[in-house]
Amino acid sequence: MSPSAITRRQINRATLARQLLLDRVDWTPLEAIHQLLGLQAQVPREPYIGLWSRLTNFRREDLTQLLDQRAVVRATLMRSTLHLFASDDYLLLRATLQPALTRALYSFFGQNARDLDVPWLIKHMRAHLEVEPHTFTDLRPVLTNLDPDSDTEAMAYALRTHVPLVQVPAASKWGYPNNPAFATVEAWLGASIDPDANPRALILRYLAAFGPAYPRDVQVWSGLTNLLEVVEALKPELQVYHDERGKEVLDLPDFALPDEDIPAPIRFLPEYDNLILSHADRSRFVPDEFRKLVFLSAGRVRATVLIDGMVAGTWKAERLKDAAALVITPFAPLSAELQASLADEARRLIRFIEEDAATVDVRFESA
Repeated sequence: MSPSAITRRQINRATLARQLLLDRVDWTPLEAIHQLLGLQAQVPREPYIGLWSRLTNFRREDLTQLLDQRAVVRATLMRSTLHLFASDDYLLLRATLQPALTRALYSFFGQNARDLDVPWLIKHMRAHLEVEPHTFTDLRPVLTNLDPDSDTEAMAYALRTHVPLVQVPAASKWGYPNNPAFATVEAWLGASIDPDANPRALILRYLAAFGPAYPRDVQVWSGLTNLLEVVEALKPELQVYHDERGKEVLDLPDFALPDEDIPAPIRFLPEYDNLILSHADRSRFVPDEFRKLVFLSAGRVRATVLIDGMVAGTWKAERLKDAAALVITPFAPLSAELQASLADEARRLIRFIEEDAATVDVRFESA
């Protein structure tokens, strides 16, 4: 398709719309997770908050029920991090992401990983995992007995990244305990992953969830390093834009762009939300001057506040006995009207997070 012009603000608004952050939608959590192509889930609570910010009338039990019904799974996927994924998407796309998971193993463990006989390890451990779910605390003595000379942590990580495993939900506040058990996907879902890599499907689904996007964006989101040739081959089927700098921006041809002047409402995003992690240039949503306030050491990403479609502060929930508070740290002074709007949304959020608290409050702190 012939190139068209696109502004940075149009890109911002289009991505917000596809991430269900321009308007809350009356969808089921399963429909939302499918559209969002997964929710970051390093911390079990965070996907619930992500859905609360995107859906009308979202209830915690709506997601917990999907986990118990096995329609949604928690597993290691993009960028070798935990995500909640619709089960059918997991079966379709897990093999495509395998090279990124393999690269993560060798990146984290170096020579200790290269010394492992991974196929031999998988052969001996898969049967053990298929009998019943196990925590990795339970598995470590088994791994040590299996190969006393190898790095047990590297062996455990090799299992996480080379055997399609899903975490088993439990009766807890946010769906999963601190030390969850793992099951093979065959045992848990009664189905096997599609063994064929399908980068084309991955790219098209990425654009539907995070577009419009630059060619490198899908690599940053997925952790894969070999997608640019596939992206290039797909261009005749895509809408090609040029931004203000003349750079190519790609999108699906049947996705209309929202008006760049459409208002973007206040939204509270959980830690690690994929909105701000899924593009090569994170200034799409996080101004460069605030980057260090959001992206911390050891890979931690703070919970953030969106104002007019951009990260403008961080937040945290606090609980002391029967009292709960949501603490907002704005990066710049706020008008009285904006502060009141933030406090109103924050009060609803803290009531959702700490539903059994006797009192809830909202506080503002300086950055």
